[in-house]
Amino acid sequence: MRFADIGQQLRAYRLESGLRAEEIAARLGVSRAALYRYEKGEVIKLDTIRRLAELLKISPLSLLGIGVEYFARPLAFQERLRQVEEQADQILMVGGAFCYQTTTDAFDGAVGEAWTEAADAAPERLQARASADQALGLLAARKRLHAARRPTIIAILGEAALRRFLQEGVAAGMTVPERTRQRCLAAARAEAEAIAAMMESVPIGVQIGLATGTEPTGGFMVMRGRERAHVVSSPFAADTPPNGGLGVGSITAADEAVAAHQRVAEVAWRDAMKGAAAAARVRELIRASTV
Repeated sequence: MRFADIGQQLRAYRLESGLRAEEIAARLGVSRAALYRYEKGEVIKLDTIRRLAELLKISPLSLLGIGVEYFARPLAFQERLRQVEEQADQILMVGGAFCYQTTTDAFDGAVGEAWTEAADAAPERLQARASADQALGLLAARKRLHAARRPTIIAILGEAALRRFLQEGVAAGMTVPERTRQRCLAAARAEAEAIAAMMESVPIGVQIGLATGTEPTGGFMVMRGRERAHVVSSPFAADTPPNGGLGVGSITAADEAVAAHQRVAEVAWRDAMKGAAAAARVRELIRASTV
C-alpha cells in the first residue's frame, strides 16, 4: 500500500466529511496527533482503514486510491486536487473560462476580496472566515506548486463559459458590496486579456485554445504523472466559494476513464480555435461585455 497516498486521501475525505480532526480521532479511539501522522503517511492497519471509511461514510477502496473518489464540498475537492497536481507533469484541460494555474494576480486578488467580504457578512462569521482563509491558502499552495513544477498545460476553454465569466465576473453569484463586484468584473476582463496574450505568444509549456463550436458539456482535466494519470471532473471552478458550491466532483485513475477523456480532449484540441484567431475572438468577447 502507498501510505503517503492514503494519508493524502484521508485528509481530503476528512475535509469532505465536515468533521473536526478531534471528532474523528475520538471516535476512532486514537489521539489527534496519531490521526495527523496517518495523514502524513505513517503506516496504517487495514482494520483502521476500514473503521475510518465507516466514519467518513466512504468505501475503504476510496482511501486505498481504487475506484472513483467523490467530493461534494469545494474545500475538500480543492485539497484533493492540490494533491493530484503535486504529481502531475502534464495537464490537459477541457471546458471552463480559465485555467487556474495560469491566472494572474488580479484574479487571486479579486477572489480573496470577494470571499473575505462574503465571510465577514455571514451569520457565523468566524467559521466562514476560517473556511475562506483555508480555501485561499489552498489556492496559494496550488500556485506555488505550479511555479515549482511547471507542468505542461494544454487548455481548451469554452466560448460560452468565457462569455459568462466576462458578464458575471470573478466569484460570480456571491453577495458582495458593489465596489467588490466591480473589481471582480474588472479582474475577469483583465484575465481574458491575459488569456488572449498567451494565445498569441504561446509561452513555453502552455497552449490555450478556444472551443467555439460544440461547447463542452462538462469540464474535466487529465493529469499525467510519472506513475499514473488521473481524470478530474468537477463543477467547482477555482473561484467557487469554499461553502457555496452545489455539485459533485470526481477523481479517478481508472485506465478506461483516462483513455476515454484523452480521446475527447484530443478531438476538442483539434477542432479548437488557436493562435491569433483565438486571441482576436477573445478580445471581441471582451469588447462585447463592456457595451
